[in-house]
Amino acid sequence: MLQRDYTTSQLDVLEAEAIHIMREVAAEFERPCLLFSGGKDSIVMLRIAEKAFWPAPIPFPLMHVDTGHNFTEVIEFRDRRAAELGARLVVASVQDSIDAGRVVEETGRRASRNRLQTTTLLDAIEEHEYDAVFGGARRDEEKARAKERVFSFRDDFGQWDPKNQRPELWNLYNAKIRKGEHIRVFPLSNWTELDIWDYIRREGIEIPSIYYAHTRKVFERDGMLLADSEFIIRDEDEPLVDMTVRYRTVGDVTCTGAVQSAAATVEEIIDEIAVTRITERGATRADDRASEASMEDRKREGYF
Repeated sequence: MLQRDYTTSQLDVLEAEAIHIMREVAAEFERPCLLFSGGKDSIVMLRIAEKAFWPAPIPFPLMHVDTGHNFTEVIEFRDRRAAELGARLVVASVQDSIDAGRVVEETGRRASRNRLQTTTLLDAIEEHEYDAVFGGARRDEEKARAKERVFSFRDDFGQWDPKNQRPELWNLYNAKIRKGEHIRVFPLSNWTELDIWDYIRREGIEIPSIYYAHTRKVFERDGMLLADSEFIIRDEDEPLVDMTVRYRTVGDVTCTGAVQSAAATVEEIIDEIAVTRITERGATRADDRASEASMEDRKREGYF
């Protein structure tokens, strides 16, 4: 007698949930967009969008809030991938916000444009009248993100209030908003970093080269390895060294650290992550080495 295995894997469940969320947004909202930076989480989110609407094209644009201080490899990947899919790519520039006087650039040794992204993002949402914005945040990243709903409500100032979120019962999502309000949607909420890499392996997804081990000039600051860059001011006691590193996450070069690693394949990265006890953002993001309350304040202001 023929036996069939109807077992569903964890990745299948996560993928099906994410596809359902994307289709729900496409049905309920008029002008959604997907935040796409060229990082691994947004790359996985883009693959989910491909599957959700195949064989039709992705029915919403991609948007990247560009600080101007990004890794070259990631920006090249972002542009190439959008072109391959024939997707519309909207680039919201922090430099444009600075030039328009909307934000003031930080100065000094620890200057970063990362926090300035909030104003640029909210201005772009208002300009293009987006009513739903897909983000790649996961609840395992840090405690403030764990308070997010899948449909995370933002008021007409773009602010997030954890006490003003709607209940989410099973897979029922409340998409009702008034003009000027919008929803941040997180299809990968229930994924972990390990799930992301397992999915990348299963799907054979291409990712930027800096996620794999490579030799790079770096220097140590506050226990983190930062890349040599024209955008970072180094002190005399911060010498450059050649080191074999890789990046667990990508963002603004001024605050994104590398980790020492010899992992040159997806399989080796998975083995490495499986035994680590430090979250990716805790290990590699200088701007996230703040208290939970501080991160929550940033989210209230409209931060990602």
